[in-house]
Amino acid sequence: MDMGLSGRPALITGSSGGIGAEIARSLATEGCPVLVHGRGAESARRVAERLRASGATAEVVLGDVTDAADAERVAEAARGFGVRILVNNTGPFSEHSWETSTPDDWRDALDSNVVATVRLTQALLPVLRSDGWGRVITIGSRANTTPLPNMVEYSAAKAAVVNLTTSLAQHLAGSGVTANCVSPGVILTDSARRMFETRAASESWPQRDWPDIEARVASEYAPNPSGRLGRAEDIAAAVTYLASPLADYVNGVELRVDGGITGTPLVTAGSASSSRTGS
Repeated sequence: MDMGLSGRPALITGSSGGIGAEIARSLATEGCPVLVHGRGAESARRVAERLRASGATAEVVLGDVTDAADAERVAEAARGFGVRILVNNTGPFSEHSWETSTPDDWRDALDSNVVATVRLTQALLPVLRSDGWGRVITIGSRANTTPLPNMVEYSAAKAAVVNLTTSLAQHLAGSGVTANCVSPGVILTDSARRMFETRAASESWPQRDWPDIEARVASEYAPNPSGRLGRAEDIAAAVTYLASPLADYVNGVELRVDGGITGTPLVTAGSASSSRTGS
């Protein structure tokens, strides 16, 4: 299917790995020139090289979007690239409970998930609106609706991302630019797989092979009607649809891509230990 994306440049923040890299690949496959973003030069370069090897146009921009000066440099590169699709994918998390989280943890979660998204979006709105067509896509979380007891500040920050996306869609009324949010469930990134394998070993699960570990995780840690963990491709497919002209009449929505976990009783096997990811 031709999704009508050919020649529409896209910036995907946090696309040097994980879900962001898969979103970049999916958009590039549909003909989007892609601006790969990350903080690590080598990982971002590898993603861009893979895209170019497949025949896509890809460039790299580096910077920490939680830093105002870095974010402006990223925005300037995006303006020069002619970006019409902005995917705000960067959104690190830490595992904390109400007992272990500190005010600094809450400020960090809001700054990295909310303020960074607002800062870059505001910087790029003029170019997105310049020819009467554009897309802003944010990445939420299943925790928007079912706050996670071991990720309390992250859950609250991602709920704010959904709220700001709806507000942005209203603000952009009549401009031809839509704003939508994709909220993943538990996605099997490399870091997530390592986390679950480590947990299985530390808690002496009898499951040792990955298919068996995933089956247990999908039934206990992330119970969902689909019976599996999500893949980066699941999120990329949703983002690509919302980025396309096929979704012109979809605006201000939260699209949950979580296997149906929202509304399903959740049993967590998590601890309050800290971990970070770019997805």
